[in-house]
Amino acid sequence: MTKIKVLLIRAGVSLAAACVGLVVAALLVPAVTLTWEGFLITVVVFALAQSILSPIILKLVTRNAPAFLGGIGIVSTLVSLIIASLFANGIKINGLAGWVLATLVLWLITAIASFVLARFFLPAVDRQRPKAAR
Repeated sequence: MTKIKVLLIRAGVSLAAACVGLVVAALLVPAVTLTWEGFLITVVVFALAQSILSPIILKLVTRNAPAFLGGIGIVSTLVSLIIASLFANGIKINGLAGWVLATLVLWLITAIASFVLARFFLPAVDRQRPKAAR
């Protein structure tokens, strides 16, 4: 499988995980409201922000505050959620507790969904590569 196909599969996994995470956060956290008119844009903005910000935050934290390495996923989820709420009209979050709970739920669900979806779609990539390339 070519690198472009793998990249597209990873992008699809990221978008699907963001979609699942946002829906679950809206279902579990009363302070989160999703509007279907802007949902697709919200998913794309969140997933794109998450994929861009995670490596940047990882570098900054590794260089400046290595004790906080465990919180990178939560921080990048919060910042991505803020960006998505500012630039897409598909999500509204009320109150500090809403932001904290939405971030935690979204972080957990997207992590689980990414893991499961990657295990489901990406093993085919490994099976198609020659053994010498593994």
